[in-house]
Amino acid sequence: MLSETDGGCFETFVPVYYGVVQKDNQEYNMMENLLNNFSSPYIMDCKIGSRTYLENELQLARERPQPRQDMFEKMIAVDPDAPTAEEQAQKAVLKSRYMQWRETLSSTTTLGFRIEGFKKPNEECQTNFKKTKSREQVIEALSGFVESKTQVVQGYLRQLKQLRQVLETSDFFKTHEVVGSSLLFVHESSGKTGVWMIDFAKTMALPAYFSVDHRSPWVEGNREDGYLWGLDNLVEILTNMLHN
Repeated sequence: MLSETDGGCFETFVPVYYGVVQKDNQEYNMMENLLNNFSSPYIMDCKIGSRTYLENELQLARERPQPRQDMFEKMIAVDPDAPTAEEQAQKAVLKSRYMQWRETLSSTTTLGFRIEGFKKPNEECQTNFKKTKSREQVIEALSGFVESKTQVVQGYLRQLKQLRQVLETSDFFKTHEVVGSSLLFVHESSGKTGVWMIDFAKTMALPAYFSVDHRSPWVEGNREDGYLWGLDNLVEILTNMLHN
């Protein structure tokens, strides 16, 4: 992900990459275990940005319109009333329709980030956040994760502000579209915290004539991803939680 000029700035916020290893005739990427320095970690995955699909994914889905039964079933599992009458009759939806519908359910479209799930020590992973959309709902979920521990919130805020400063001055970030990426939050009851950028499969270099600020609303064709908009909202929400 990193360019040579950005490496020193980003290294605090991304897992260390150790290269490719072979095992049982398969190749694997070996990366740092981010939980190594935590004894009883609380872990949360937040998807960052105003969309989680690339523009060319949407375009390809439109060019090859094939009704998908599996996506219809996923849709009705979340909201039985979401399909149109035609989709109900076919019991299938187009992939392009599903991708755009899915984003409207959560805070991805309202705040530029969404909670994918979190896990506390000795508890089952909680992933029932598909319809967590309003600011109030997000605050409730985040409060459940940090358990009102002021030191934890302060630690996350400090690291998120540092990350934002790094991104705003990064030549790499200015020239890349970062879609479907997550922030991994880890803390312990003692107040120790860590935040890392993960999931870069859809991080793409922008054409030379493109310019994005990562905060402007996405309109198809402008390649904006809303990463900094989501980060701004995360910082604002955690700050309000700290003062309330």
